[in-house]
Amino acid sequence: MISFRLFGPNISKRLGPPLVARTSIVKPLKLFYPSATIIPRRFNPVHIYSIRNYTSKDNGIRSEKSNSLKKPSDGQKDSSQQPHNLQEELANLNRVTKEQLLARANNIFSRFKIRFRWLLKKSNRPFNTDDYSAIFSWLVMGNVLMFFLATTTFFSIIIFTANTVLAQEFVARKLGDFITRNSNLAVTFENAVVPGWSDGKISFRKCFVSKRPRLSNRFSKGSQAEAYAASISKYEEEEYDDGNYTQFDLTIEEVNISLSFSKWVNGTGIVDNMEMKGVRGVVDRTHVHWDPDDDATNYLNKYQPGDFEFEDFKMEDVLFTLMQPNGFRPFEVAIYNCELSRLRKHWLFYDFLNANIMSGAYDNSLFTIHKKQRLNDFSEDGETTPQSWKRVTRMRVDNLNIDHLNTGLEGPFGWISSGRVDMIGDVMVPQENEDLNMTELVSVIAESIKKEANRYKNPEVTKPPKHPDQHMRLTRNDINDISKYFVLDLTIRLHNVRASVPFQTPELTYINYALIRPIVAYINSKNTFIKIHNRIVKNIEDFSGSWTIYDSLLMDDISEEVYDNFVDYVADEEARYVRMKKVGFWSIQLIFQVIVFGLGALT
Repeated sequence: MISFRLFGPNISKRLGPPLVARTSIVKPLKLFYPSATIIPRRFNPVHIYSIRNYTSKDNGIRSEKSNSLKKPSDGQKDSSQQPHNLQEELANLNRVTKEQLLARANNIFSRFKIRFRWLLKKSNRPFNTDDYSAIFSWLVMGNVLMFFLATTTFFSIIIFTANTVLAQEFVARKLGDFITRNSNLAVTFENAVVPGWSDGKISFRKCFVSKRPRLSNRFSKGSQAEAYAASISKYEEEEYDDGNYTQFDLTIEEVNISLSFSKWVNGTGIVDNMEMKGVRGVVDRTHVHWDPDDDATNYLNKYQPGDFEFEDFKMEDVLFTLMQPNGFRPFEVAIYNCELSRLRKHWLFYDFLNANIMSGAYDNSLFTIHKKQRLNDFSEDGETTPQSWKRVTRMRVDNLNIDHLNTGLEGPFGWISSGRVDMIGDVMVPQENEDLNMTELVSVIAESIKKEANRYKNPEVTKPPKHPDQHMRLTRNDINDISKYFVLDLTIRLHNVRASVPFQTPELTYINYALIRPIVAYINSKNTFIKIHNRIVKNIEDFSGSWTIYDSLLMDDISEEVYDNFVDYVADEEARYVRMKKVGFWSIQLIFQVIVFGLGALT
């Protein structure tokens, strides 16, 4: 048998004939090291194959010399060395370091490739199936975590990837079609969607938003019979769109939004924050019509899962033309700046009443809404004093034309035909802390309950009231939960107003109807300036689903308070007139007595 000594530890194998053994050893060596030099030598009359000064042309690595390996003495076995596999020895010989690979790299791409592979695998071997599966798993898990934790960044990366130069119009068109199909709005994006990396938001530039009756007329090729059958079936299935809603065509210069996965899971919409800039267009309400006996509360918004709830909402540079029904003149509405801490679809009007800041113009009349700064917010020692009100919001409208208030309304505002009005209101929301002093709040609500109980209504009106709780909206049991109410202190200043007696007022009794003429006479006599102070207490639930001042019944409450104040003014005027008559009669009587006594003295 023949014994062979190879590089590395002593490996003794008993093989077959010399020719067979030589072939079985040389072929693997030539397979792994094609440029190696194999030198036969005779030792203990056998052939020993060793690799001397091996140098590879591929990686330039010099192996250890074969003469540096220890040779066991003849007839002895090295018990300290364990037998190794031939492939492990060859792998150890072919092991390279990162520095050696970087030294042989001749360009930046090669260096980047070496560093990338070394970062992933700590070696320079080619990628295999396990490597590809691991990379794919990490990509999937990374995207899932990014979608959960950074939803805006996730969609920004998708938009940035898909929004290439050639696909910008395609992405904008498909996104607009998606929003149009899933809403009642027609949305068009003129420019591409741009992710804002600096502020972490997604920007939409040059947007067009429209809400009009959808026209189903589209060109299609087919037979007349099929088209006729399709039109009949479509007419029976689809609901007729009569256009009895507010229609608008608006262009928006820029819309910035941020997304939130947690809000989407909770059913409050995926949009977290929204900012709008440069809004122009027309809001058309000329198609809106209603039954005179219809109730405004029938048009309250019905809450549905997915209704938007923005945690932060901002508007800047808004200007549109508002067209009202019944032939009312068109006028412009401008919003210079608007910042809301939150904006909810189901509490739209209430959130605007509690805006952080809002300024603009309504038919060339300036209006502002802001948080009121009070002098007693801080005590002398610098610590905050406990207040009964959670927040106080100041609203102000200057020099508003009275025709915006008297159109289609009952009560004193409906009797005034011309003039101007200034309104200053403080919206006060109570604290939810039970430790605070609620004496003022209880007194305010109790006074409002007393007014509701003493307010006269016509019992002869046979039709049911518009509001089931119209005669008593506040009850004594409501005092137990103070936090459900908010108080509106409203001051109205009338300038140069003229009033006329209405033809009929079925909502008033005969006693109150008799007061209409004195009220109208009082308004016309004091037309230069009339100041009215009102305090309205409302349940916050009245604003649930409310979008306007009418469906929240706030306008009805204001009209009733104004009527009560005019009644008090007329009563005071009548009392003053009676007092003046008494004083005049007493003066005349006194003068007559003086004259009589003087004539008696002369005689």
